[in-house]
Amino acid sequence: MLLNDCDPGFKHQVAAEPGGQGIKACFACAACTARCPVAGHVEGYDPRRLIRLVLLGRREEVLASPLIWLCSTCYSCQEVCPQQVSFTEVLTAIKNIAARAGYGPPATEAVIDQLAAHGRLLEVGEFENQRRTDLGLPEVAEAPAHFQKVLGVEPAGGKS
Repeated sequence: MLLNDCDPGFKHQVAAEPGGQGIKACFACAACTARCPVAGHVEGYDPRRLIRLVLLGRREEVLASPLIWLCSTCYSCQEVCPQQVSFTEVLTAIKNIAARAGYGPPATEAVIDQLAAHGRLLEVGEFENQRRTDLGLPEVAEAPAHFQKVLGVEPAGGKS
């Protein structure tokens, strides 16, 4: 790790966010990690490590990590923290910073692609429309133009 890659003001930025105040009170005792249900099932997910990276100023590493989006908001970390740090709220503050910096959950791109292509999250094709007609329901037409405009993507035909 190079010191040039560290942002010493990152922990202050997190602390300035609503819910992020607890980041400075954490002394990395690992009580949060011991109780975390996600840490027990996802290799590499460690709340203590995320806090440490924030305190070290590893801004890009934290914000670009897909791990920050995995918290199940169960609050078990808050229940056992001797410093009364609510890691769930600190993580929400980190997520807010990440979202403003252009990072998002890994599934975001798939959602954007589906909305841009079909105007909905699930494609409704001929089979589905035939079933709807058989049941006396109106067909569903794809109307992605509004989403393409909002998302700033080119329509499939090339021109808007």
